[in-house]
Amino acid sequence: MSAPSTTTYVLRGVLPYGTDAVDVVLADGVIAAIGAPGTVEVPEGAREVRAEGHVLLPGLVDLHTHLREPGREDAETVFSGTRAAAAGGFTAVHAMANTTPTQDTAGVVEQVYRLGQEAGWVDVHPVGAVTVGLSGEKLAELGAMADSAARVRVFSDDGKCVHDPVLMRRALEYVKAFDGVVAQHAQEPRLTEGAQMNEGIVSAQIGLTGWPAVAEESIIARDVLLAEHVGSRLHVCHLSTAGSVEIIRWAKGRGINVTAEVTPHHLVLTDELARDYDPVFKVNPPLRTAKDVEAVREGLADGTIDIVATDHAPHPVEDKDCEWASAAFGMTGLETALSVVQQTMVDTGRMTWADVARVLSENPARIGRIDGEHGRGQGRPVAVGEPANLTLVDPSATRTIDGRTQVTASDNTPFTGMELPGRVVATFLRGRATVLDGAVVESKPFEGAVR
Repeated sequence: MSAPSTTTYVLRGVLPYGTDAVDVVLADGVIAAIGAPGTVEVPEGAREVRAEGHVLLPGLVDLHTHLREPGREDAETVFSGTRAAAAGGFTAVHAMANTTPTQDTAGVVEQVYRLGQEAGWVDVHPVGAVTVGLSGEKLAELGAMADSAARVRVFSDDGKCVHDPVLMRRALEYVKAFDGVVAQHAQEPRLTEGAQMNEGIVSAQIGLTGWPAVAEESIIARDVLLAEHVGSRLHVCHLSTAGSVEIIRWAKGRGINVTAEVTPHHLVLTDELARDYDPVFKVNPPLRTAKDVEAVREGLADGTIDIVATDHAPHPVEDKDCEWASAAFGMTGLETALSVVQQTMVDTGRMTWADVARVLSENPARIGRIDGEHGRGQGRPVAVGEPANLTLVDPSATRTIDGRTQVTASDNTPFTGMELPGRVVATFLRGRATVLDGAVVESKPFEGAVR
C-alpha cells in the first residue's frame, strides 16, 4: 500500500539556505516549483504557509540518537523520540544499538525499523551493534543486519568502546563488503575506570575522578591507522577534545577515510558546570574545557569535523535526580541542536546556513548512506524535483528552554533556563507536515501507510 496523497503547500517568502526570498511549492512528496515571490503557479487548494524571513533547509539528519526502545520505554519510545526529532527539524534519525535486547541481530533492527515506520514522524534507521551484546568479545551479525529490511549501514557499540584492536580491525574489514561504516565510541576503558568528569583543574578541586583527554585521543589515533591499513570507513562519535580534532585533521590530510561528529553540548558547555554537582551536566564523553570548546568549534567550521550529531540520551527522573556518582550519563538534544548550532556557529559568523545544511543534513545522510533511493532522499538539495524533506526555521526568534515542556519523554536537557536563538516553524517529511506553526502535527503523518 502506498502512502496517501499529501497536502500541497506553498511556502511564501522563504530563504533557502539563508539566501534570496522565493516561493516554494510542495506537491506529491517533492519540491514541485521554486520561483521569485508571486511568480510560481499555485495549484488549486494548496495550503499557504506565510514564512517571510524564515530559512529553508533540507530536513535535518541525526546520525546519533538514543530512542531507548526496546527495553527502556520509561525513558523514551520510538514514538515519543521521533516526535521530538520532528519538533527539532529532523526528518531522519539513526537509532543507536544499546537497547534491551541489543540491536545486534536482523530481528531486532527490523523491529526498531518497523516501529519507526508505524510512528511516521521521521525515518528511523537502526544502528547495528558491532559486537554481540556490546560485550566487545564477538562480532555481531553485521552482514545479516545489512541485508535485513532495515538495510543497516552504520555499526556502533556506542556507550562502550570496541577496545580490542583485533575485533576493531575485523569489523572494519567486514563492513567493506556492503559499504558500511564503524562508528567508534572512543574511550580507552583502562584509563577511565570510575571516571566521572573531565580530568583537569575542576575535577581536582571538587574531588571527582577525572576522565583524561588521552583516553579518547589514543583510541582515535589507533583506529584511524587501522582504517588506513584495511582501507575501510571509520566514523568517530562525539569527539570532544582539542587533541582529537588535531588527530582527525592529520588523518584527513593523510587521505584516511575517516569522518567525525561533535555534539551540540560540546560546542557550548564546559566542565565548569560540574562545580554544583548537578547530574544534568554528567555526560559521556564529559564536558571539557573552554580550550576544547574553541577547538571543536574551529574544527567544525573548517570541515575537520564533518557533522553535528545530538547523542540524544533521554533518562527517567530517577536516573538523574540523584547524587552525581550514581547518576546516568547523558543529555537530551534533538529539540535544541539547531538552536545551539545557530548560536555558536551562525550568529558568531563562523558558518553560513548552507554550512548548517552540510553538517546537520547533507553529510550525516551521506555518511549513513541514506541520501539515495533506499534512504528516501534524505540530505538532498533544496531543488525542484527533490524529495520534500525540509525544515523551516525562524532565525530571529528566541526561546527559553524548559525540559518539562519539551516533546521528548525525558527532561534531562542541560539547557533548561537558557535562552537560545531560532525556532523550528515547520518540518516536512516527503511533503507531509510533521510540524506546523512550531507544533507537532498530532495526527500520525503516515497512518495506514507502508513505506
